[in-house]
Amino acid sequence: MAGERTSGGSQTSLREANRARIVSAVQHRGSITQIELAGVTGLSTATISNIVKELVAAGVLQTTPTSRSGRRAQEVSLARNLGLVAGVHVGEREMRVALADVALKVVAEQRLPLPPGHRADSGLDRAALLIEELVETVGAPIGEVLAIGVGIPAPVDTRTGRVTAPRILAGWAEADVPAVLGDRLGLPVLVDNDSNLGALAEARLGIGRGLSDLLWVGLGHGIGMGVVVDGAVVHGRRGAAGEIGHVLDVEDGSTCRCGLRGCLEGSIGSAALAARLATTHGHLALRDIVGRALAGDAACGRVVGDAGRRLGRALSTAVTVLDPDVVVIDGDLAGAGEVLLGPLRTELEARAVPAEGGPVRVEVSGLGGAARVRGALVLALDAHRVGVPIGSLT
Repeated sequence: MAGERTSGGSQTSLREANRARIVSAVQHRGSITQIELAGVTGLSTATISNIVKELVAAGVLQTTPTSRSGRRAQEVSLARNLGLVAGVHVGEREMRVALADVALKVVAEQRLPLPPGHRADSGLDRAALLIEELVETVGAPIGEVLAIGVGIPAPVDTRTGRVTAPRILAGWAEADVPAVLGDRLGLPVLVDNDSNLGALAEARLGIGRGLSDLLWVGLGHGIGMGVVVDGAVVHGRRGAAGEIGHVLDVEDGSTCRCGLRGCLEGSIGSAALAARLATTHGHLALRDIVGRALAGDAACGRVVGDAGRRLGRALSTAVTVLDPDVVVIDGDLAGAGEVLLGPLRTELEARAVPAEGGPVRVEVSGLGGAARVRGALVLALDAHRVGVPIGSLT
C-alpha cells in the first residue's frame, strides 16, 4: 500500500511539474504552438496535448488554430481571465502607457506629450488617469490589473523606486514612484531605468530572444543603454549601470545636465545635433534631421554619420569588456538606418578587440520604438507571476 501511495504521489508530482513547465514556457514566449512546446519543454507531443487540454478547461490557457509552414497547428497562450498588466514609459517629452494580457499581448495603448522639465507629481497623476482609462476601454475592472511597471529616463534604485542621480531627472528626484502610484490605484508598482526596460524587452520579445548577452542603446533627446548579461539586466551598485550617455566624449567639453563635462549626450543628443545644423537649416527636430539625412541632405548626413562614429567609439569599450551577442539600436535617431549604422559599425570594428566570430552584430530594434513600454509590461508580469491552480487539476 505504501508503495502504491508513493507511486501515485510521484506521478502526481511529475504531472504537476510538467504543467508548470508548460505554463512557464507559454509565459516566456507569449504564444507558442504545441509542437514548439514539445521542443522547448522536452515533453512528448501526446503529453503536451493532454496537459494543454486540461489547462484550457481550467481557464489557465487558451488555444487558437494557426499554421506553420503551411501545416495546421494549435497556438497556445495564457487565458485573458488571468489578468492584465500595465506599463508606463515616462520619456523626456512623452509618456506612453500600455495595457497587456498575461501573454504580453498589448490590448490598449495611449501616448501623451510632456512639457520640458516635467515633474513627478503631475506625471504620476497623468499615468494613473491613463491606466484607468485604458482599463475602462477594454471593459475590465481596475482590480484585474496585476501590477504596473514604470520606466523613467534616469538611474533608479530598483529596491526603492527612487532616482539615484537627481540632476539627470530633476523633477523626479524626490519622488517615491511606487508609493504614489501604488496608493492612487491600489496596485503593486515596480520602477526601473527606461533603458534597462528597453534591454529587457529586446531580450525577451525582440532581437535578443534566445540570446544570452546584449546591449540596447536608445538614441533621442538623451542617450541611454541597457545591459543584459546571462539573460539578466545589469543594474550596478546604485542602478546607474549602462549610462553611456554620460561617458567622456570631448575633453573639456560643455557641462552636461549630469554635472560632468564633455559627455557623449552633449555631442549626439537631439539638442546637440540640432544646434550643429541651426545656422544652415534653422530649428530642426530630430525626426526632421533623420528624414533629411535619408533624403540625401549632405549636412544632415554628415551630422548623423558623425553621431554614429562617436557612438561606435563609446560602445567599443563596452563591447570589448562584455562581448555581447548583439548591439540593438533604438530611438528616433535609429531611423537613419545605415547613415548612422555604417559609421558606427566601422568604428566598432576598428576599436573593439577582434573576435573569432567577426564583429558584433549591430541591428535596429524590431519593436517599433515601443521597447521601453514593452519592457515595463515585462517588469510588471515578472513581478506578479501568474499563480497556476495546479492542485485543482488533479
